Amino acid sequence: MATTLEKFIHSLDPRALPRVLQIQSGIYFQGSIYEMFGNECCLSTGEVIKVIGFKINKLIASIYENNEESRFSAKVELPLNFPGLYKVVADKTPYFSIEEITRKVSIGPTRFGHPCFYCPEDIKLANLVIKHGEQITFNSVEEVNGVMAVNCGVVRNNQSHSFTLPLSQEGKFCECEDDQIYTLKEIAEWKIPKSRNRIVKLSNTLHVWDSFNPLPENFDGCLILTPVYEVQAVMKFRKEIVHILSDLDVEVKDITDCYDISSFLQPLSLEDVFERTSKEFPMVAEIMEGPQGRQKPYSLLCTGKEIVIYKKYQAKRVLASEIRSDSPKRHFLIPMSYKGKFKRRPREFPTAYDLEIAKSEKEQLHVVATKAFDSPHKELFSVSVGDQFLVQQYQTSEVLYEGRKKVVDVLACEQILSDTYKKVLLPMYMEGGFVEVIHDKKQYQLSEICKEFRLPFNVKVSVRDLSIGDDVLAAVPGLQLEEEITDSYLLISSVSSPVDSWEIPVYRLNMSVHLLSKDMQTVAPPATKTTVEEISEEQYYMVRRYENQTLYPPPRPPKKPTTLAPDSLFVVPKQAVSDVLQAPKNFYEDTTKKLCSVQAADVSRLQGSCQNDLVHRKNEKDVTRTTTLVETGVIKGQTNKAHGKCEREKELKEEYNYEYVDENIIENTRKVLQNKNVVSEEKRDM
Repeated sequence: MATTLEKFIHSLDPRALPRVLQIQSGIYFQGSIYEMFGNECCLSTGEVIKVIGFKINKLIASIYENNEESRFSAKVELPLNFPGLYKVVADKTPYFSIEEITRKVSIGPTRFGHPCFYCPEDIKLANLVIKHGEQITFNSVEEVNGVMAVNCGVVRNNQSHSFTLPLSQEGKFCECEDDQIYTLKEIAEWKIPKSRNRIVKLSNTLHVWDSFNPLPENFDGCLILTPVYEVQAVMKFRKEIVHILSDLDVEVKDITDCYDISSFLQPLSLEDVFERTSKEFPMVAEIMEGPQGRQKPYSLLCTGKEIVIYKKYQAKRVLASEIRSDSPKRHFLIPMSYKGKFKRRPREFPTAYDLEIAKSEKEQLHVVATKAFDSPHKELFSVSVGDQFLVQQYQTSEVLYEGRKKVVDVLACEQILSDTYKKVLLPMYMEGGFVEVIHDKKQYQLSEICKEFRLPFNVKVSVRDLSIGDDVLAAVPGLQLEEEITDSYLLISSVSSPVDSWEIPVYRLNMSVHLLSKDMQTVAPPATKTTVEEISEEQYYMVRRYENQTLYPPPRPPKKPTTLAPDSLFVVPKQAVSDVLQAPKNFYEDTTKKLCSVQAADVSRLQGSCQNDLVHRKNEKDVTRTTTLVETGVIKGQTNKAHGKCEREKELKEEYNYEYVDENIIENTRKVLQNKNVVSEEKRDM
């Protein structure tokens, strides 16, 4: 039975791919020629295509106005990078089986892929009764004892209870209210069910937009979102993958069951290649759709080129970001084979709490104060700009407050005076400002830094890697080495000129190949070229948002007692720590000119603070800094619930402006301050 391409794609289950379609009829632009993304193809009646994938390309939005004349205004087209943060309105139309939910709703290994539902009636299981109205979280779909089921969970009295529901489970399941906020792109990827629309409410307006704004001025209402898909297909006599929008006025018929699907070329993504067994390597492949990018090896991977894929494996990288006060920063993934050398650069610490986190047994942490602090207790030390300290250890101390003794957390330090040392106590909640003094002039290899120091760690390239033609790191004035990750790679080389081999990332490279039936004997690959991969802002935050269950969220520093005098010099943020180690969701800064994000506090905390490496004092557990990217794709994390302010974002970013402070400059600063104090005392004596 013929149907429109749009209806077919909207109802198509991705698990049913690939599908063979026959063009029945349609209206075509410029005769029967259709061009999309530079791929020109003929969609004549009777043409057969194989659909291999589809994804949301844009959204058609109807503005919900809720007046007597009309509830919806004219439709507008919104690109996925349209600025703004939105709340998802719960779908009032229920689902009537678990199978229907898995077919229409995105369920995956990410926070975004954990939808929540409730049932108006009790669900009785073998060892658990799910009460009516109780929120059920759908975590994953897998086979359990030969039966496909959904791994679910409920939370009762702060304890999580896990159970499974078979796909055959029937009942009335309603979507729960979602208090998270999302970008349009995240909603398109995770929150629009198949064959349904999605109502969203604008939660936070981001004002910067280069193009014409299709929404009314000062709009803060609801939108009805309808997806328009980009269909990836293979044609009978073409090697390229063609891209067709689902709203093209074409009628199609599904003829998969009566057509020899093997007569088409079989495109494989890099993920598909990586899922092959190790015994199948090496293999020869032809590139059907090459990646975009001018840096090697991406510039060599053009459509039609034949490559040898030698093996698949996991490799370590160090995630690094450029140190600069303004945005956007550049981000890099540095391989352990990088042969350049680094020199240390000072770190900046916004609180005494960060000093406690950063201290190590290898060397004593030496810092200079860049911000004054008046202690509200005489037992604790008041800090002046230019004071120097050697950080000792965490401890507790009694202070006198309103005639009563009170125990507070403090950081024991030694103040460096001109000819002696003075033991002082700094309140752990103290928010001042400290810059590290570097005594170590040694040059380090990347592997040495990862072994001897805790990340994040600030460095500058002192000796470039001569094996790289253009070492991009050498031109960067300062780098913060943030964390180690383990990622999936394929080792490839060119068939025509196998001089060098290259590592290409599996989950960050959009590339399709088809395998050739050429005999390939097991041979040793040529020498592997070291490549520093520069990643986009979006890719950076996707990497940081991976949810590794072995990582514990860093606790916040102790808050300043609320009973203290109101004229304090600082206020510790009251925002609670997210339950997942996450990266903030402001990667649209790059595409929308520094848009203010509600996740500003998390941005600064992740980029500048040492709290990522904290070992919780109560648990005293070591936390690994290695993050593994699972083979199912790049994973995203939970959206922070807190609503930040744009001004606060700017302040937090400025806190992490790392500038090198020379010891001589520090000493000169101290002398100037001391001279001023002497002059002031002489004037008072006169």
